[in-house]
Amino acid sequence: MALELVPLRHFDPGLEEIFRRGVQLARASTSMPWWAPRRTKAVQIRLRADGSSPLIYRIEGPAGGERLLSITPFGPAVTVNRARPLVDAPRDHVVRAEFILRGKPTAPLREVPLDPDPLQPLIDAVSDLRAELGDLAEIRLDIQRAPKWALRARRMQLMSDARRRERLEAQRAARWVRQDATGVEDSLGWQLRQLVSGRPSGGGRRLVMPPVPRRVDPEEALGKLADDDHLVRVQLLVMCASNTEGRAEARLAQLQAALDVFGGGSRWAMRGWRVGPWRFGADRWPSRRGFERRWRLGHCQPPRPNWVRLNELTGLLKPPTVHCRLPLLAGDLPTFEFGNPELLLQGIYRSPDGRRRLVASYAEETLFEVGVGRAGGGKTERALAQAIGWAHAGGGLMFVDPHRDSWPRALPFLAHDALMQRIALVDLNAHGTSSQVGSWNPLGMHQGQTAHEVVEATADAFASALGWDDASAPRALTILTAALAVLVAVNEAACQAGRWEDQATVFHVRALLTDPVFRAAALAGAEGRLDQETRSWWQTVFPSLPVDSFAVVLNPIARLAANPVTRAFLGQPAGVYNIRAAMDSRMIVWVCPGGNGPTDRLITALLARDLLRAVRSRRDLPEAQRVPFRPYFDELITLTGAAPDTIASMFEDFRKYRVHVHGMTQLLARLPIAVRLSLVQNASTLASTAGSQSAITSITSEWGDQPGPEVVSALDRFEHYMSLTVRGRRVGPVRITGPHLDEVFAQYFRPHQAAALERSARATAGAAPLAQLTATATNQLGRVSGFLAQLASTAAPAVRLQKKGYQ
Repeated sequence: MALELVPLRHFDPGLEEIFRRGVQLARASTSMPWWAPRRTKAVQIRLRADGSSPLIYRIEGPAGGERLLSITPFGPAVTVNRARPLVDAPRDHVVRAEFILRGKPTAPLREVPLDPDPLQPLIDAVSDLRAELGDLAEIRLDIQRAPKWALRARRMQLMSDARRRERLEAQRAARWVRQDATGVEDSLGWQLRQLVSGRPSGGGRRLVMPPVPRRVDPEEALGKLADDDHLVRVQLLVMCASNTEGRAEARLAQLQAALDVFGGGSRWAMRGWRVGPWRFGADRWPSRRGFERRWRLGHCQPPRPNWVRLNELTGLLKPPTVHCRLPLLAGDLPTFEFGNPELLLQGIYRSPDGRRRLVASYAEETLFEVGVGRAGGGKTERALAQAIGWAHAGGGLMFVDPHRDSWPRALPFLAHDALMQRIALVDLNAHGTSSQVGSWNPLGMHQGQTAHEVVEATADAFASALGWDDASAPRALTILTAALAVLVAVNEAACQAGRWEDQATVFHVRALLTDPVFRAAALAGAEGRLDQETRSWWQTVFPSLPVDSFAVVLNPIARLAANPVTRAFLGQPAGVYNIRAAMDSRMIVWVCPGGNGPTDRLITALLARDLLRAVRSRRDLPEAQRVPFRPYFDELITLTGAAPDTIASMFEDFRKYRVHVHGMTQLLARLPIAVRLSLVQNASTLASTAGSQSAITSITSEWGDQPGPEVVSALDRFEHYMSLTVRGRRVGPVRITGPHLDEVFAQYFRPHQAAALERSARATAGAAPLAQLTATATNQLGRVSGFLAQLASTAAPAVRLQKKGYQ
């Protein structure tokens, strides 16, 4: 039978749990028929690494021990899976070694603490394995209960050796005593003292009593072999292989150095002897044949009694714990491939052998990302690299940057003919009447929107940016919602008549509330498109409202109208901006709201709410037909200041519609509580650059302070610690170097086409000179009034005909 033990990240066993596991292993080694040869009565621990995982921990042994070993004292922190036999392809270069205990046979191995993990040296020794080179390293530790007769014979031998040594020591001491006495009597000084004293010497030499051999203490002589309890015999075999010459030998030397950590009074030493540059051991005749037989059949036949107690094997009786630093292998985090839509660039990982590789996460598993760190630490650069890689792979995205710095940085790397038709730039940082500005009508119905969704999105955007709610500003919400419902109904009628250029905009709310003539025409034009409750409100409630109650609604609209850029952007009847169409057609949309003032926050709130509405409208598509889309939000503090509830809803709802948000912020603590909780709860990737310890504690606490804030705060620029989700499990936190565009995407750099891309992106967004758009916005009220008058004139004959009975 074979069992594979997979520990969870928080696996942290105590000494007693590990000891109990050792007792189970010793007991399971006897789960064989009485007639089975003793060499087969063993349980084998296999520590294996082939470059696909840091370390595979397997238990193999008699089939009768499977039930005993399936339930471990480690509890739910370790998952026990039934494992299949491992079949290795032949390698070109293979080295073998057998380790035996040398030193004082009764002395124990060194007591290795659990923190750091005793397996850490072994894992470090195999951390740079490369699967593509055929590297393989495996350690097999066979555990067998000590035979009683062999143990008694060994004790008798040790006691006999101890008594012989004691007798030899006593004889040596007696010889030295006699020599000393004889030397004294024959000395000149002793003879002179006899002459001076006048006393004759005795009839012979003095009688010297030799020392008696002292009693041998069994505890001292037998050491760890004094008691039968938990004493086992072990066999340690190692095999390293590779298809590249020299790598297997170097790996064996690393493992030998790792096993030296366990050395104390006795130590693990490689069996064999060395003659000049040659070593005669398990790789050569006559030992190789026996080694391969034991390796293939799992026989436990150590060449000499390797007796150990279970507490000496503490470090090998368990899988890696929480105190073990595991390397990041290609199988843990895939290597980024340019143009692959299934991968999302994350950064550059430096392996223990110094190799650097671009690593990625799987796009379908990267649902939400959060990046935290000080300004200039590399958050935006990493997000730009990820967005550019995603764009060249054919993915759609939206990059929202209030400060516009990201656009000129990304421009030369996106300036490719294959991308130009997919890129749109919405830039509200215009200066001068000749500047190019896009256009958008939040109330426009020419793009097939649903009327009540448009009304709700626009009203919620105003409420979010201005802090309105049902308790603090119920009248303002009611007035604005009713006014928007009328204007949207008018726009529905205009689109139905094919007159898109006669649609009302948000600036016509003022005329609707303060101009009786326009209000009457609008209500007449919206007749039949408004529900009974809205019509009743305009007929009964509105006339009773005082004039000053409209100020709270008109004030933010007046601020939007006072800014020529926002007036031009929002004052067009049929704007080009359509985020729903951009999502479905894999567009690359760059949005630069223009700042973080009150007017800018209102624009940001309108855009964010429209994005939320557009994403939720994807429910009309089957899930398989929803094209993945990635919004990137730089400066989350600025964006959430305008629409906190909207941003929080994005992190909660967008996954269902295959829209995945990437957010970056300097301080997670400055985000609204609702946004912060949704971010951390749903994030597939958590990343942090350097910053103050108090600022990044909220991220490191999610990692269990491994690494702690003091480690993350000392990172260099462009260095990140991040945790990712790969194949349904968390990887990391691992140290990643943020990708630099000039280095990673050098082959995509097209500075000579940047100007052409700028013109194309503005044209795709419907940008026009600011003066032209301002004139259109100024004359739009007249166009709407003219359409309503024409609509009323065409509706009057129909009403008269209906009264005469012709309809």
